[in-house]
Amino acid sequence: MEQSAAPSLPRINEPAPAFRAATTQGERTLADYRGKWLILFSHPADFTPVCTTEFIGFARHHQAFRALNCELLGLSIDSLFSHLAWIRSIRQNFGVDIPFPIIEDLKMEVARAYGMIHPGAADTQAVRATFFIDPQGVLRAMVYYPMSNGRSIDEFLRLLQALQTSDKHAVATPEAWCPGDKVIVPPPKTAAAAEERVDSGAQQGMEVIDWYFSTKAL
Repeated sequence: MEQSAAPSLPRINEPAPAFRAATTQGERTLADYRGKWLILFSHPADFTPVCTTEFIGFARHHQAFRALNCELLGLSIDSLFSHLAWIRSIRQNFGVDIPFPIIEDLKMEVARAYGMIHPGAADTQAVRATFFIDPQGVLRAMVYYPMSNGRSIDEFLRLLQALQTSDKHAVATPEAWCPGDKVIVPPPKTAAAAEERVDSGAQQGMEVIDWYFSTKAL
């Protein structure tokens, strides 16, 4: 039996796939978001309970994302009419307005470009995928979730803050890092620099555990 080809996936630190699509707030292209961060996220279908909770979560955090120069853009392969009816249902039943646009992707062009269609999960639905795209249009992070489990919007906000901190200060962030925590200083790349780190890192404001592992406060 001939097997279908695996979906092509975009790659981190490469340009995000360009798109032009109809949304609930008019046409949108990737170029429209140049100069801002963009979180593009897909859901399997409108009027599904897990997706409803996620959209409510994104809506409640919308201003927090905007304060970090980040826009939100949803997607499913449903029609604009379905999206609009779902938005109205969320407002009527949960008292929450959805302030960000949702892409209509009936032909699955955007979903396929971003590797959102996983035949093992569903032949005609986009899995729960989330893409972080930086102001230069470069894909910086991807997160995939199964159909049965909702995403954590708080974690996406934290990850965005971590990415922006790494970019601004040329540092890494440890597990569960949050703003205000110490960051990881990149390890030295030569033997001489390693000796210097151990000998004088503390004088430079670092907490040196070993030559390769040092932290500091920002």
